[in-house]
Amino acid sequence: MVVAAALPLVAEYGAAVTTSQIARAAGIGEATIFRAFKDKDEVLDACVAEAVGTDHVLRELATISLDEPLDVRLTEAAEALRAHMDRMGTVVGALHASGHLRPGRGGPDGREGRDGREGRGEGRDGQHGAGTPPDARAQSFLALRDGVVELIEPDRDACRLSPEKVATAFLGLLFTRLHTPAPGAEAPLSPEELIAVLLHGSLKHPGSDR
Repeated sequence: MVVAAALPLVAEYGAAVTTSQIARAAGIGEATIFRAFKDKDEVLDACVAEAVGTDHVLRELATISLDEPLDVRLTEAAEALRAHMDRMGTVVGALHASGHLRPGRGGPDGREGRDGREGRGEGRDGQHGAGTPPDARAQSFLALRDGVVELIEPDRDACRLSPEKVATAFLGLLFTRLHTPAPGAEAPLSPEELIAVLLHGSLKHPGSDR
């Protein structure tokens, strides 16, 4: 409850958010926060962990109906993953800009907290940051991949590649799309364009304008 109430405030104010603001948003007394957390820094660390964790987005992927066509399923998955990455980037970016996180060892995107403790997090590519162990990065990516595999599985026989390989290609295209393009570069693929390239390639079919 505390972390859920704090997340939008952290995204807006970064480390400048106060525990009294968080308490009001959560509808609790400020003292209640300190029964669960040692100090505000611990609340902020919990917000980072929640923002970069995959549990929420995996639950969203699991709600996508397998009765929908594959392209619809993957488009919904792309939107869920985009929202996850946007939230992660907003929260981590706000804390980094306000000094709670700084470049260094550990932490989201290779950052660490002000007290130098190694953080838990993942970068904009959906994997844990460079300061976390390789197995944590792999586990994060595999969790997302497996969530997408479940959406592809009903169409296994229609795919030239295994659902695992299709899911890996999907995530690779999606995470590349989320990177900020260089000035003058082409706009990133829309979710619909991304799914079209993934499922049908980039060549037009003979006799078709698609």
